[in-house]
Amino acid sequence: MKSIVLATGNKGKVKELEKVFDPFGVELISQNKLNICSAPETGTTFVENAIIKSRHAAHNAKMPALADDSGLVVPALKGKPGIYSARFAGEDANDDENIDKLLHDLKKKDDDERDAYFHCALVFMRSAKDPTPIISQGIWKGRITKKRKGKDGFGYDPVFWVNEMDCTAAQLDKASKNEISHRGKAVIAMINKMRTLGVL
Repeated sequence: MKSIVLATGNKGKVKELEKVFDPFGVELISQNKLNICSAPETGTTFVENAIIKSRHAAHNAKMPALADDSGLVVPALKGKPGIYSARFAGEDANDDENIDKLLHDLKKKDDDERDAYFHCALVFMRSAKDPTPIISQGIWKGRITKKRKGKDGFGYDPVFWVNEMDCTAAQLDKASKNEISHRGKAVIAMINKMRTLGVL
């Protein structure tokens, strides 16, 4: 079995990615289990931050690393929360606080200004000095509801309306979410690239 350190401490992300990589004989090890602290996210884009996190994890674990940087983009808010999605309401903000701020900021927006999309950038590095990291990306379009609905998922899922499923992301079962989400799309693209390059 191939082992890859996953550059996140987010349990939701770990569970989602474990299910997808398991059939390929890949063991994903959260960096938390290796006592690796999170890297400072100093990039200005999702891709830059994913590269920073992947390189940091690979360096400290001395093994291949996979990192994701993802977030919610609301055009009516000039792209916010964007790369600051996890700390939209402050450095130590939790999911509920971030959602509260998002709903507050959109309070005076019309329904046609509530369009949004999730963006995910995945970066795999064979080592910390990998000169050609593998990069994949995925986008999931929807809109922001005015109230929370659903109890599954994490992050902004309870207020992210999925048009084609007629429900919020938090009302989807995990299998369905993995098939259509931004992360699901990025993971599929990543696996295809890794297989083509002989990594899997």
